[in-house]
Amino acid sequence: MQTASAHVPADVRHRTAAATVTLSAPDGTPLAGRDVRVEQVRHAFGFGNIGFDFIELANGETTDGARVFGGARTEQAAHLAEHWFDLYNMATLPFYWRSFEPERGRPDTRRLHRTAQWFGEHGVTVKGHPLLWHTLAPQWLLDVPADEVESVVRARIRREVTDFADVVDMWDAINEAVIMPVFTAEVNAITPLAQRLGRVETVRLAFDTAREAGATTLVLNDFNMSPQYERLIAECLDAGVQIDAIGLQSHMHQGWWGVDKTLDVLERFSRFGLPLQFSETTLVSGHLMPPEIVDLNDYQVDSWPSTPDGEERQAREMATHYTTLVEHPAVQAITYWGLSDDGSWLGAPSGLVRADGTPKPSYDALHDLIKGAWWLAPTTVVSDEAGRVGVEGFRGTYRLTVDGRSATVDLTAPGELAVTPS
Repeated sequence: MQTASAHVPADVRHRTAAATVTLSAPDGTPLAGRDVRVEQVRHAFGFGNIGFDFIELANGETTDGARVFGGARTEQAAHLAEHWFDLYNMATLPFYWRSFEPERGRPDTRRLHRTAQWFGEHGVTVKGHPLLWHTLAPQWLLDVPADEVESVVRARIRREVTDFADVVDMWDAINEAVIMPVFTAEVNAITPLAQRLGRVETVRLAFDTAREAGATTLVLNDFNMSPQYERLIAECLDAGVQIDAIGLQSHMHQGWWGVDKTLDVLERFSRFGLPLQFSETTLVSGHLMPPEIVDLNDYQVDSWPSTPDGEERQAREMATHYTTLVEHPAVQAITYWGLSDDGSWLGAPSGLVRADGTPKPSYDALHDLIKGAWWLAPTTVVSDEAGRVGVEGFRGTYRLTVDGRSATVDLTAPGELAVTPS
């Protein structure tokens, strides 16, 4: 039996599987002695990016809409989409309450639902971010009596989970709970709620409400990589909160963490035995933000250009950072925070595509990994007398084509599969 096999680096072999696939005609006759083209079409690992740039495109709109964290101009969206879909299989969409429901009772459900559907039509897993966060809570929530805020929050969570059940596969249930009860940068109605309930019970509120509404995959997400976050996770688990994955933000505007810090974070957070999602990742291709800046939002400059030297540095760091994460078995997904410098968060040159729409070296470096070193190149093998071929490669979805007909198989674990191409 011939096998279509990827050349897999030793350090990522835990990301692979092998299967025997039996191909047969509709009448059950084995497709023996046939040329079978085997192509990988999707990774099981979550290689993600935000989908904020494409809301207007997905909805057939031609003018720029309001975006909380910026975003590329609508005129660039179609061009950027080609680069996006050539690299990513997981999209994070913005459910920031203030922009999603600026006027109470009038959420932007239709446009976000269509956007999530559009990504799903492209075979992309969609994640909603976030269901509960103190930052960007709606201003109208301040007018709600304090003893009613919790019920309004619960209703908001139930509504989004229910309304998007057919198109959103996972949610950041709560964002940045470590700082939530002590947040002082902006008056909001969520921080007093967190002060009253405490961190663990606030997390429980978000997770239990979403779970009861039918959510299946819920993530606890934070930028705080200190022991405080570890303690919160441990306390939540001890209290019976069901956490499906741990979200770790790595906005590296002040410089790449480096391998040692990355491995330390992986070691500390993998001890809980839960999948890790690097949920918000950035690396800049210009000057680095000064180290004395505590809150990244406080760094405001008129211009933050990408530079040739910075782009080469970003490419090297991008390749090493992703390789370090993919090599670690606990990591389930990596979401980069923005494809383009056009409208990027904080105006930073953190995209993989320049503001003029041309890819940076970092895009090529990442593409060489995701669609190169970690990808099975199209291969043709001959089926044996029983119609069998072997497929060995990175866990994901594969297309097998024989006699002009195709079938797809999900390679997720060693085993035997049977398909009838059509």
